[in-house]
Amino acid sequence: MNQIIGLKGLSLLLLLLLQLPVVAQEGKPETNRFTKVVLAQKLEEPMQFQIMDGGKVLYAERKGKLKLYDPATNKMEVIADLQVSREYLKKSGESSEGEDGLQGVILDPDYAINHWIYIFYSPKNESVNRLSRFTWKGGRLNLSTEKKVLDVIVQREECCHVGGGMVFDKDKNLLLSTGDNTYSKSSDGFTPIDERPGAAPRDAQKSSGNTNDLRGKILRIHPEADGTYTIPAGNLFPEGTPNTRPEIYTMGNRNPWRLTVDSKTNWLYWGEVGPDGSNGSESRGPRSYDEFNMAKKAGNYGWPYFVGDNQAYRNYDFATKKSGELYDPLKPLNKSPNNTGQQMLPPAIGAMIWYPYVISPEFPEMGSGGRSAVGGPVFHKSDFKNGARVFPAYYEGKWLITDWVRGWILSVTLDELGNYKSMERFLPDLKLYGAIDMKFGPDGSLYVLEYGNGYFKDNPEAELIRIEFNGGNRKPAVQVAASKTAGALPLKVNLSSAGTADADGDSLKYDWKISRAGVVRYRSQLANPELLLNTPGIYKAVLTVTDPGGAKNSKTVEIAAGNAVPVVKFDFISGNSSFYFPGKTIRYAVSVTDKEDGSLASKRILSPQVAVSINYLSEGYDMTVIAQQQKTFDVSAQFASAKGLIKKSDCNACHALDTKSLGPSFKQVALKYQGSKTAEAVLAKKVISGGSGVWGDAMMPAHSSMSQTEVNSIIKYILSLSKKNPVGKNLPVKGTYTTNVKQGQTNKGTFIFRAAYKDRGTKFAPAQFGEHIVVLKNPNIPVNNTDGSNQMNFNKDRTVASAKIAGAFLQLKEIDLTELKGMEFVMAGNSTSAIEVHLDSPAGPIIGKTTNGSSIAGLKETKGKHNLWLVFTEKDQKISFINMLGI
Repeated sequence: MNQIIGLKGLSLLLLLLLQLPVVAQEGKPETNRFTKVVLAQKLEEPMQFQIMDGGKVLYAERKGKLKLYDPATNKMEVIADLQVSREYLKKSGESSEGEDGLQGVILDPDYAINHWIYIFYSPKNESVNRLSRFTWKGGRLNLSTEKKVLDVIVQREECCHVGGGMVFDKDKNLLLSTGDNTYSKSSDGFTPIDERPGAAPRDAQKSSGNTNDLRGKILRIHPEADGTYTIPAGNLFPEGTPNTRPEIYTMGNRNPWRLTVDSKTNWLYWGEVGPDGSNGSESRGPRSYDEFNMAKKAGNYGWPYFVGDNQAYRNYDFATKKSGELYDPLKPLNKSPNNTGQQMLPPAIGAMIWYPYVISPEFPEMGSGGRSAVGGPVFHKSDFKNGARVFPAYYEGKWLITDWVRGWILSVTLDELGNYKSMERFLPDLKLYGAIDMKFGPDGSLYVLEYGNGYFKDNPEAELIRIEFNGGNRKPAVQVAASKTAGALPLKVNLSSAGTADADGDSLKYDWKISRAGVVRYRSQLANPELLLNTPGIYKAVLTVTDPGGAKNSKTVEIAAGNAVPVVKFDFISGNSSFYFPGKTIRYAVSVTDKEDGSLASKRILSPQVAVSINYLSEGYDMTVIAQQQKTFDVSAQFASAKGLIKKSDCNACHALDTKSLGPSFKQVALKYQGSKTAEAVLAKKVISGGSGVWGDAMMPAHSSMSQTEVNSIIKYILSLSKKNPVGKNLPVKGTYTTNVKQGQTNKGTFIFRAAYKDRGTKFAPAQFGEHIVVLKNPNIPVNNTDGSNQMNFNKDRTVASAKIAGAFLQLKEIDLTELKGMEFVMAGNSTSAIEVHLDSPAGPIIGKTTNGSSIAGLKETKGKHNLWLVFTEKDQKISFINMLGI
C-alpha cells in the first residue's frame, strides 16, 4: 500500500515537473557585448548624478553648479549655481580647499507628479551641511522654492569626510550618508580619538561614535509634503530615547560613500572610505582598510573603535602617548569628553568586504595600491521592463562596486541571505578615472560618473560614460590605419581597415569619407583604398563599417599633407648597434634631413635643434614600450618610461606635476631634495613602505607591489624636475660614448640612444616630429629571450631549452654582427655536441660552430644586421644562455 502511494506521488511529481517552464542558465556574457559610450567630457568636479526619463542626466558639481546633460542635443546646461562653502580653516588661521560644497542631488520617487528634487550642500558662511527640497519643472531652478529639511551641524576647521550620498528605499524613505567630519591625518594612520582639550576636531568619538550626533552616520527619514520629515519605524534609536537622534539608521561610519538599496530586499549597501595607515601596531591597532558594507537593519558599524571585520583599536591617550586596552566589539564604550550621547553603544558589525593597500588575502581580486571604496548598484533585470540595453541575467542579484583610485568595477555575488560568496572583474580591460558615482539608468545601461585623478581641481579626464549591453546584433569593431600620417605633396597614402572585425561573423560594408576643412574631398567603398593628396592641409579619414543588420561603427585617422616628416638617423661609426659591451667606447653621428627645413649637413638645421640623449635603463623594463616613438621632442627614453609608470600607477591620484593636490607636487618634492645624495634611496623606500610627516599630516600609502626598478625610475624622474632641463644634458650630434655601468647597476640593463627633431611646420600643415631610437641590449641572452624556436623543449620556467631532434634550432632576429668575434653557449648538463650558427635561414651559410667540446663558436667577420639560426647537431642538447663576445 505504501509502495503504491509512493508511485502515485512520484507520477504526480513528474507531471508537475513537465508542466514547469524550462529556465535556461545564462552564462557569462562576452566582453565585446559591452560598449563604453562617452556622453560628456571635461566635467568640473562632478559628485553625484540622477538619470531621468529620456536619458537626461542631472548631476551636481562640488563647486556649486547643478547641471543637466541632454542626450538629444548632446549639450550640458547649468540649471543652478548655489553659493557653497568649499574651504576649511587650518589651526594657523589660513584656509584651504576642503571636501565641502555641493555634494548630491536626487529626484523624489514621485518626481513626475510633484517635481521635487533634494539637494545636499554646504551653505556659504554657515557651519552646517544642509538637506533641502526644491521644486523643479525643467529649465532654470528657482532657488526661492527651497524648503530646508535637515541640517547637519559640522566643524569648518580641520574638517573632512562629508559623505553626501542619497537614495530612496522601497517605502520612499530617504537615506542620507554623512562623514565623520574628523581630521584624522595626525593620528599616524590609526583611529582619531584625540581627547585632549581643544582637540575635538580630531576626535571621531564626537561624531561617528556619538548616538546624539548626525555625523558619521547613514540617516533615514520619511519626507513629508510640507517639507518636514517623520521617522520611519526600525531606525537605530526609537524616538524619545535619551541622548540619541532618531534619524540615525547606521552609526560608526567614517565616510560612507554611495548608497544603494536592493529593489527586492530593501537591504542597504555602501562603500566606506577607511583611514590611511599602511601597517598595524601592537600598541595602537590594525592596519587600515576600506570597506564595502550591507545593512539589513539598523546597526553600529564600529568606527572609530573598529575597522574591517571588527578588528579592534586600542584606547590611546594622545597626551601621554600610552596605549590602553583593546575596545570590545560586543560592548563598545564612548567615554570621550566630546561625546554628547550615550556611553554604551550598540554592538559593532564587521564589514562584508575589507581591503588594505597591499593585496588582500581574503579578497585578492581587489588588487593593491591606493584605495577609496565607492558603492554601486545591485542589478535586477525586472527593474527595467522596457529597457533597450538591459544587462543579461548573469548579473542578476549581483552588486557592482568600484574604487575611486584603482579604477576597476567588480561584480560581487551574494547568496540568498545576503552573505558574500565571490567576486570577479567586470570588463577587465576597462579603466576608470576617479569613479565617484555609478548606477543603472531606466534603459538598463550602467552609467558611471568619473571625477578624474586629482583632488579639488577640474580634471581633463573627468567624464560621464554609459556602458551598454548588446544581447543581439553587435556593432563591428573598427580599426583604421594609414601608411603615412604626414608628408610632403603629392602625398600617397594607403588607408587600411586591417583588424576590423564583427563578433557575429557578419559580412561588412566599408565607407571611407576623407574630408578637409569640413568638406568631403574623397570617398571610397573599398576596405583598403589608396589616396593621393595634392592640396596641403589636415585631412580626416573616417571609416564607417556597417553589418547586414544595420549596426555600424566608425573610426578616424588624421593625415597632415604638405609637410614632410624629418628623417633622423643614428649612425654607429664604430661599435655594435645590437649589444653593448661594458667599458667599450662607441663613435656615433646623427644625421637629420627635412624636405622643407634642409639638413644638418647643409647647416640649415643647427645642432642645438636636435635632441640627443643616451640613458642606461636597469633590468626589468618593457623595451617594446620604451623603444616606441614617444612623439615628444624633449623627453629622454628613461623619463618617458618613468612617466608611463606614473600614469599606470595611483601616483596621479594624490600628486600633480606642478600643483599641490592631496600631496605635494612632483616639482615641490624635487626642489625640497635638490642636491641631496641620499634622496633617491630615502624616497624610494618611502614609496614602497609608505610614510608621513614630511608634508604635513597627509600619509603616503605603501606600494609594496611595485618593483624596486620601477620605483627607482619614478624617483629619478621626479628628482630631475628641479633642474632647468629636467631631461638631462643634450648630447652633441657627433661624438663618443663609453658604455660604463655605474656602481650599483647590473650588467643586465640596456642603453638607449635617442635622437629627435621637430621641424618648423608650413603655412598649411603642422610641425612634424622625427626620431630614431637604438636599443643596445645586454650581450647575455637567456634562452627565454630568443626570438623563435623549432623542435625545442623548454622547462617550466623557460630557463633551459633542449633539442628534441638533431636539427632543432633557436632563432635570433636582426642581430648586428659588426665587431662580434664569437658566441658562447652556456650549456645545461654535459652537452658537448656542436652548435652551428647559420646566417639568414636554418640552411644558410655557417658563420660559426663549436668544436672539440668547446662552448664557444668563433664568428666569421660579417657586416650589417642578419637573422641567426642556432642549429643543434644532436638531440637532447641543453642550453640556458647565449653570450655575445665583442672584439
